[in-house]
Amino acid sequence: MIRRFSLYGFLKNQRYFEPFIILFFLQQGLSFTQIGFLIAFRELFINLMEIPSGAVADLFGRRRSMMLSFVSYIISFTIFGFSQDYWHMFPAMFFFAIGEAFRTGTHKAMIFTWLRIEGRLDEKTKIYGYTRSWSKIGSAVSTVLAVAIVLLANDYSWVFFFAIVPYVAGLVNFMFYPKELEGQPDPEAGVREVVAHLWECIRLAVAVRELRRLIIESMSFEGVYKAVHDYLQPIVQNMALLIPLFVGLEDIGRGAIMIGVVFVVLNLLSAYASRSSHRLASYAGGEEGGSRLLWKVVSVLYLALIPLLVFEYYYAAIIGFIVLSLIQNLWRPILVSRFDAFASETQGATILSIESQAKSVATMIVAPILGVAVDFIRSQGESWGGEFWPVATIAAVISLIILFTPLKEKDK
Repeated sequence: MIRRFSLYGFLKNQRYFEPFIILFFLQQGLSFTQIGFLIAFRELFINLMEIPSGAVADLFGRRRSMMLSFVSYIISFTIFGFSQDYWHMFPAMFFFAIGEAFRTGTHKAMIFTWLRIEGRLDEKTKIYGYTRSWSKIGSAVSTVLAVAIVLLANDYSWVFFFAIVPYVAGLVNFMFYPKELEGQPDPEAGVREVVAHLWECIRLAVAVRELRRLIIESMSFEGVYKAVHDYLQPIVQNMALLIPLFVGLEDIGRGAIMIGVVFVVLNLLSAYASRSSHRLASYAGGEEGGSRLLWKVVSVLYLALIPLLVFEYYYAAIIGFIVLSLIQNLWRPILVSRFDAFASETQGATILSIESQAKSVATMIVAPILGVAVDFIRSQGESWGGEFWPVATIAAVISLIILFTPLKEKDK
């Protein structure tokens, strides 16, 4: 099953549009403010459907939930590929949100169910980190293929059409998952049972102090990272246009090659980081110690990125973004393992969906703020320095707040 879990991650990350999504939006004539609100729209609907999707997965079956997710992704990619107007992208984002909502938390719960069945729950950080590393290897392969698609088509739209193929293969993979990984679905469950199950999980997330802390950490780390990470694309694009390489190609081609190089390196290193997260946890004395150490590192990194982006030292800033991705991939398996300590077998998908929903709330709030801030700095010209420094500044403030408000000893 570890191979099937890994195959899922590999196929799921064949998102050929991912290294170019911001550049695709810019190609369509969108401003950073419009992009920010489009991302907020996506996160809003992920937010609205996240917890109910977890309850549906727990009560009606997790494999069915994952298959619904992949079908929704395929619809989204099709709409994006044919979109010609800003407003066309909202239904595409809507179906993408359905895919995200019915996927996040559900597959992790399936992995933990399998570990319980096999009596290997003490390996949860190691095995989840391993399967997650295959997601990053998938991203590296996806980036190489995406660059080839963009170079051949000279248009970012085609990457959405090609992404449909691996998602169809993902649907086939789910058909061979054993039935016991569905969890403990209730064949007679109705709306009343879903609402009751949902309410119980929300009550648990609010009542348990450590769970509240974990949700806040996820919002501040994952939610902010998700909004910040996409700005790597225009930063690399700006750098590509400044250096005398591949001058015989059009701007799209030059940017695609540079983005491809950066994202392949980023994803391969991220795969290694994900596999190594359990070692970091052991070195720091457990998941709590490992998380605390990573919060210190990420706070310093965001602070260091501010002057690099102000003075447009893009080479160094890109290295900083790569290191930020490594930290996130070390931190994610540790966070998921910390959550699993507070969730029962029948509540696993819902608790992780609550976490994912909280993360979406943070991204929904932060993304438009970053977009407006970057557009404002761009409008001021060179007198305010490089256009992207507000991204690092806002992230640094949030991370420092978390760092200086740790979980009290009596709460542990």
